[in-house]
Amino acid sequence: MKAIAQRVKGARVAVDGETVGEIGTGLLVLAGVTHADTDDDARKLAAKLYRLRMLEDEQSCESAGAPLLVVSQFTLYGDVRKGRRPSWTKASGRDHSEPMYESLVAALRALGAHVETGRFGEMMEVNSTNSGPFTLIVDTADLP
Repeated sequence: MKAIAQRVKGARVAVDGETVGEIGTGLLVLAGVTHADTDDDARKLAAKLYRLRMLEDEQSCESAGAPLLVVSQFTLYGDVRKGRRPSWTKASGRDHSEPMYESLVAALRALGAHVETGRFGEMMEVNSTNSGPFTLIVDTADLP
């Protein structure tokens, strides 16, 4: 699994003009899934995101009690090395990605996190006010 984590002063996601998830100060997380990802990867990613000290004063979502807005983002596994059109072969299909996304959200909540979400597979409008800006890429392939 791969995630883009952005420190935000606020973020919201809407589907068809309806707000489906919204947070104040916390982390906006765009999460992508590849074919080999497992529930263990989701748990590792959740723990890393929840405990990363990237909020103000080197706090984490865990220590600050800050929320996370988690949005599915298959395009994180887009391959742009050849040509002008991205290849999506590394991005997992819905049958695998949706359960892995749900596993990530469940793992965060099991750690005690307040989690808001988008709607998997929907066309979403994501708005955020970045703080810093402070953005990190977190990939489970790089985690112990």
